[in-house]
Amino acid sequence: MGKTEVQQDTYLVGLGVSPGVGIGRICLLNRLSHIAEWQIDESEIEGEVLRFRKALVDAGVALRGVKQKVASQPHLREHIYILDTHLLILEDELLTGRTEELIRQKNNAESALGQTLKQLRTMFENIEDEYLRERSSDLDAVGQRLQRILAGVTDSTLDEIKETALVAAHDLSPADTMQLDRDKVVGFITDRGGKTSHTAILARSLGIPAVVGLESATAIVQNEMPAIIDGTTGVVILNPSEETFREYLKRKLAFEYLEKELSSYRDLPAETRDKVKVTLRANLEIVSEVPAAQKDGAVGVGLYRTEFLYMNRTQPPSEEEQFAAYSEIAQGVAPHPVTIRTLDVGGDKFVPDVSLEQEDNPAMGLRAIRLSLREVDLFKVQLRAILRASALGNVRIMFPMISGVAEIRTCKRILRTVKSELTQEKIPFDPQLQIGIMIETPSAVMIASLLAKEVDFFSIGTNDLIQYCLAVDRGNEHVAYLYEPLHPAILTALKMVCDAAHANGVAVSMCGEMAAEPLYVPVLLGLGLDELSMNHACLPRVKRVLRNLKQTDGEAILLEIMQLSTGKEVAAYLDREMRKLLPDLFGDFVI
Repeated sequence: MGKTEVQQDTYLVGLGVSPGVGIGRICLLNRLSHIAEWQIDESEIEGEVLRFRKALVDAGVALRGVKQKVASQPHLREHIYILDTHLLILEDELLTGRTEELIRQKNNAESALGQTLKQLRTMFENIEDEYLRERSSDLDAVGQRLQRILAGVTDSTLDEIKETALVAAHDLSPADTMQLDRDKVVGFITDRGGKTSHTAILARSLGIPAVVGLESATAIVQNEMPAIIDGTTGVVILNPSEETFREYLKRKLAFEYLEKELSSYRDLPAETRDKVKVTLRANLEIVSEVPAAQKDGAVGVGLYRTEFLYMNRTQPPSEEEQFAAYSEIAQGVAPHPVTIRTLDVGGDKFVPDVSLEQEDNPAMGLRAIRLSLREVDLFKVQLRAILRASALGNVRIMFPMISGVAEIRTCKRILRTVKSELTQEKIPFDPQLQIGIMIETPSAVMIASLLAKEVDFFSIGTNDLIQYCLAVDRGNEHVAYLYEPLHPAILTALKMVCDAAHANGVAVSMCGEMAAEPLYVPVLLGLGLDELSMNHACLPRVKRVLRNLKQTDGEAILLEIMQLSTGKEVAAYLDREMRKLLPDLFGDFVI
């Protein structure tokens, strides 16, 4: 059955994950779409096990080949850790052991692998943290590679692209993306994917416009079809009219001009026109991202997520494993600080030897600091590793999801115990190590003045704070429209926290996605935030806006928006004011 005809100026909307405009003709990559499944006889079991093991070996050889190719390309070398992650997944007992177990239950290799991947994907989908949830894409990429090898399918590859094109695929693995030729590929679209997937991160590093999460675009588009993609807004236009083409050509030229201008900001200080400094730091998960963060102008790490160390394991990481990771990042960003957040997930997802019951509402259940305070031995291992790393660099510790004074006092008591043990063992650490907490629950907002007396700094996690304050699950498509960072209740909460922190001499930073939005910079300036921490790719844009404003501009804007009644009114006012203040940055072209 052929595809239906696509009308002129057909618009598709997905997630813009790599900014810029791509204009060209579609090159549709055909991939394996059907997995053959059947029951096998007892006599065939060992043969299927061997076939699966050979697929593992072949996949490893292919990935190491890509790794060798990538190692010679400076702009991609820093992302080799992604391929290392995929190689580790190939060796993971959760994948290999379970698949072989299912083969021995008389499933063919493809079927057994498919069942294993489905079980592991379910585990990932239940994770609250968006970044960690997106790591299921790495599992999928490895699984699809294995399924293609098992099926003996040779896919259409990126090497077949002979001239400039917009690549369309159901999904692109990080290995695929690393092999994109920037001279030939002017953009790509996929049915699957999210903003924090490795494919999206790579697209930004390569400077290739990308729109993902289109769901069914590959069922609509055809080879050689003219198209435009806007990786900033997430819009894809099929069969564009001449008028649309001219409009987006202007946007493309404007974007390219602004990108060149951005590079001039990377080494400039992060300060306003009236010389108010705001420290810009990076949110990181992987140590190997440090060079890229420094290149984008990060002054240290405002949030180091430790959850990655606990993933895809049958046992939690040892003290030595954690110490190696923490000390490497501390030394890598020295003399600037690295803020290490203690484990911020539910134990049923990442700590297999912790027995927990299924929770009806895991977002408000036994997770983050609550899990650490229940599993004290697990907590102490992490605290020991962090303290030991503090002897080798500028380390700060941060506790997530604090909801009351009693919790932070318990954390500090356990930390004192660990310090005492290290002292007795003559193991060095920084006795002046700073202690901070995440402000992400409504209760923490309301008692911010009390909490400020207990710690050295606050870090506002707006992702969870907005969800908890507005009772909105932004992953739920039916209520996601209610997720409004500029909702008056959120602005009031942010002001309460900043005022309480500064009244008690406590520094306050923001590490949620709100910090990375250039349009929100005047609001954050008006609130008086001392630090902003974000995905390092966003740093230059935020710095550009920051350096073109005065703090008094932010204070005046904050005064006005605090009088407004809805998030939409606030957004509209903010947009109008920024177009007046910075027309070059907030004109018709969205930065």
